[in-house]
Amino acid sequence: MTTNWKPIIRMGLLAGIITLYMAVVGMLESFSEREVIRDFVTLGQIMLVFASITAGYLATRRLSDAQNPLRLLVSGAIVGLMSSLPLLVLVLLASQLELRDILVNVTRDLIRILTFDQESLLTGGLMLLLVFTAAGTVGALIRSISPRLRQSLIFGVAWVLGIGILSELVQQILQQVFDRDALRVVFIRDALKPEAALAIFVIAAVLDYLWLSQGKVLRSRLTPTAPGPQRNLRYGGFALLALLLLVLPWLVGTATSDVLTSVGLYILMGLGLNIAVGLAGLLDLGYVTNFAVGAYVMGVLTSTGPLGIDAKTGLAIFNFWLVLPVSLIVAMFTGLILAVPVLRMRGDYLAIATLGFGEIIRLLAISDWLKPVIGGAQGILFIPKPEFLGVRLLPQAEIFPLILNDPQQIYYVILAACLFAIFVSTRLNNSRTGRQWMAIREDEDVAAAMGINTAKAKLLAFTLSAATGGLAGGIFASKLGTIFPNSFSLLVSVNVLSLIIIGGMGSIPGIVIGAFVLIGLPEILREFDQFRLLLYGALLIVMMLARPEGLWPSAIHRREMHQTEDDSKPIAEPPRDATVVVAGD
Repeated sequence: MTTNWKPIIRMGLLAGIITLYMAVVGMLESFSEREVIRDFVTLGQIMLVFASITAGYLATRRLSDAQNPLRLLVSGAIVGLMSSLPLLVLVLLASQLELRDILVNVTRDLIRILTFDQESLLTGGLMLLLVFTAAGTVGALIRSISPRLRQSLIFGVAWVLGIGILSELVQQILQQVFDRDALRVVFIRDALKPEAALAIFVIAAVLDYLWLSQGKVLRSRLTPTAPGPQRNLRYGGFALLALLLLVLPWLVGTATSDVLTSVGLYILMGLGLNIAVGLAGLLDLGYVTNFAVGAYVMGVLTSTGPLGIDAKTGLAIFNFWLVLPVSLIVAMFTGLILAVPVLRMRGDYLAIATLGFGEIIRLLAISDWLKPVIGGAQGILFIPKPEFLGVRLLPQAEIFPLILNDPQQIYYVILAACLFAIFVSTRLNNSRTGRQWMAIREDEDVAAAMGINTAKAKLLAFTLSAATGGLAGGIFASKLGTIFPNSFSLLVSVNVLSLIIIGGMGSIPGIVIGAFVLIGLPEILREFDQFRLLLYGALLIVMMLARPEGLWPSAIHRREMHQTEDDSKPIAEPPRDATVVVAGD
């Protein structure tokens, strides 16, 4: 059987163009500064060959004659060879022309990375061809092995890459248990030792292979069948999760705890926006409005500066705990007011209208009109930190104050708020109101015909959605101690919507995972920060093509997505010469 080489060549060139783009925007050079395996592999080198390996795997998966290993390997080699051509052209042009006038990231360091530190351009070009050809062949080889072994090998590589990339964080956690001498056996500075990486790969791959082979039998033996033991097992899992959440900030340290607080704030906002977008199907691009309202209410009522109510009235009667419910209520009221004009809008028109509200709030925040109240572009300063176990008797007298000004302490305030929001969201998902929202999301006209008051349900969705935004804004203002209008840009709304899409609409665990992926990882991996928006866009495109329901979708949303795919398949027509048998003939 002949092979159609055009799709294979096209796949290789596409992988090469993707790698070329990552090179000219500076990603390869920036990521090469982070070593994964000491003196052996950097993150930039992994990204350099990742597209070729993936293209080799995908191209060979489409072959009709998948049982011929030689054809698979040849196809993978061709994919890798074609993917090296765009980079080879870049190396040749950079050697003859000064490209930095146009492409500022095409530096000597980048060319050195692409030619693998070879002095001779010819030798470096040949190395580039050989490495990419080998990468495509590896992708095809992965396809040719058995599925069980393939999954185990990928699992082992994922563990090595995960520990190597996050080695700094892993060391911070392990320092609570092991001393530095023990950690030096595995890590050297912020990277894995080669022998430790090999050991991790072997252990992870072997354990995964054994689990795939015997896991089903072992799970059936260990999982209790009676309701009582199952319930106890579930409660035990919840207890372990609660214990982990309580000790987590002290395991990861102050810097990572600050990242966790940022992730927690976005989880709060994601849970709120999920009510409007995930349940009711109301695309809100102005969610930052609720976040800003909650923050400014907290700032105005608690600030000890000239803009605070204390300085204007002389009454120091407000603190964080009193104002936090006020921030929530004012945000809900704002959501209700802004929902009234857009009740009749749907889809893109609703998104544009809510986007306009978000921009209006931002412009009002920096305007001179409200400057005497909220400070304009100067913002609000001197917002006090939350106090716990402190009873304010007089403006200057406190009993047993514990000021929560450390990220490891603020973490618990945000954790409590997230647990409260998760509880409310879970109850709403399973309530009659939640089912009304789902009906409106599917078809508003049909929902109205069934007797659902769509206007009331949509107003309630916008109002409750705004609540957690105001809650997050109040905590955010107290956490930073200062707020400025540039903290409430459109990017906040985009981030919250993106984490819902990537995590899974209507899914509470999906929101948590999406927040960690989109907010946590760029904060921990400093190299990702300057390419945050680029990676957001790429990740959204990949998710829409490969997994449109999200990383952890809700059961209802997953069923709806697959039902839509099944409905889109054409129905086979009956044979033209089929004989129709009529009853009674």
